[in-house]
Amino acid sequence: MSQLGMKKPSSWTYEQALEKLPELLKAEGFGILTQIDVKETLKAKLGLDFRKYRILGACNPTLAHQALSAVVDLGVMLPCNVVVYEGDDGKAVVTSVDPMQTIAAARPELAPIASEVRARLARVLEQVG
Repeated sequence: MSQLGMKKPSSWTYEQALEKLPELLKAEGFGILTQIDVKETLKAKLGLDFRKYRILGACNPTLAHQALSAVVDLGVMLPCNVVVYEGDDGKAVVTSVDPMQTIAAARPELAPIASEVRARLARVLEQVG
């Protein structure tokens, strides 16, 4: 099975990752539009315990506009998800969508935009401690 997205194990705690990621994303032109606390949602909806796990919906407005202008239905693949969860060792793991696996795979004509988004997300992951 191939890896989903781009993954970076971290020396940070879960809380540190959630604190630092918004600024790292902002430096690459992304804002966080949504946050889903999976742990709390599973507890509230199903009464289940789960590890600390948050999905951040990140968006780069300029690149999103370019992609949506080219393919209006692309909104089903937005925003770009960045996941933070607590690994078994207590340290944060950060994973982001790889738009080359999603957007470019579905619509090859959007490969240049997907490649730019991927490069920006990869730079964010490189800075995860």
